[in-house]
Formats: sequence, C-alpha cells, structure tokens
Amino acid sequence: MTRAPRPLPDQVFAEARERILSGRLPADAPIRQDALALELGVSKIPLREALARLESEGLVVSHPNRGFIVRPLSRADAEDVFDLRLRVEPNACVLGAQQADAAAHEAARTAFAALDAALRNGLADIGRRNREFHLALIRPSGRGVTIETVDRLLALSERYVRVHLGEHRRLDRASHEHETLLAAWLERRTEAVRSESRAHIRSTLVDLRAQLPEA
Repeated sequence: MTRAPRPLPDQVFAEARERILSGRLPADAPIRQDALALELGVSKIPLREALARLESEGLVVSHPNRGFIVRPLSRADAEDVFDLRLRVEPNACVLGAQQADAAAHEAARTAFAALDAALRNGLADIGRRNREFHLALIRPSGRGVTIETVDRLLALSERYVRVHLGEHRRLDRASHEHETLLAAWLERRTEAVRSESRAHIRSTLVDLRAQLPEA
C-alpha cells in the first residue's frame, strides 16, 4: 500500500526543523520568511504555521516587529536540556535493555554503525544520527510518553551535540562512550547501562559549560 504524502504544513515544518537542527539555519539567525518560503516553494501561510510549531518546540523565538530568529545557544539552555536527559534517559535505557529482542538489538547495532560513520567521516548529519542511536536504546521499553519525552530532549540537544563535537579530540571519546554503552545494553548489564548513559550525558554537559556563554 502506498503511503499517503504528509500534509503540506507538516512537510514545511519537517524541512524547517531539519535546517535548524543541522545548522543550515544557524543559532541566532533571523528567519527571512519571504526567502525561505521561496526556497521551499510554498506560500507564507504554511511557513508561519511551521514557525509557530517550532517556537512551541523551543527551536525559534519570535519578537514583535522583528519576526522569528533561530533560538540562540546558551549555557543555561544546555544545563536545562542535559539535566533533564540525566533525569530520564539512563533509566529509560535500562528499560529498553530489559525489553529488547533480537530485532531491537539489530536496530541498535545499525544505528551505532551509522553514528560511528558520521563521527569518522564528517559531522553533516551527526545530530540526527546521535538522536537515532540513543532512541534505538529506548524504544524497546514500549513506554510511549518516555520515548516522546526523550525524543524531544534529543532534538533540543542536536545543535549542542554539533558544537560539542566540533573539537576533533572529542570524536574518539564519543565513539568509545557510545560503543561501551551499546555493549552493556546488548548484554543487559543494567547497572552498567545506567552508569554509562549517565556518564556520557554528564561528560558532554561538562564540556559544553566551558564552550558556551552563560546568557
């Protein structure tokens, strides 16, 4: 059965969101609606709807008489996002490890391979690959609200992950941390999963504190 195409507003939202998360629309940049609508081949009406949704997700900010800008990166926001990840993600990974079957194991290995390739061959899609890997460890839990929550937090993390991995020396460390976490997850070593997940998120936050402005 052929899948029906997504409604136009959803397509515009997905494309604008991906441009922000990938850095093609950089932090603090004004969103020039006329130019973006022309690039996307749509009118400004679905674009405005998409921008309103992106604002509700915390990815853009609107200013009276100035329109929308891409939300700036800040240490305070990184603290907020990664602290929430620390509270939710390690336990969610444990639940995923406990419930994972052979298909889930294969999906996690595939996601890890794609992420590792992105780490070694360039950062073009590193944020998306990172999100897919971490979600692959959580989806087997079957906890819908938890999965949605972590997915949202990982989306908010994507731009920060790109900043964090901009320093080459961190690539090998990130690859090792992911590999260690995956090994524990595949072997259902739950306490190791919890501690490795927590350490990975915390080490990223420590680095970001040194990289980002406070405001």
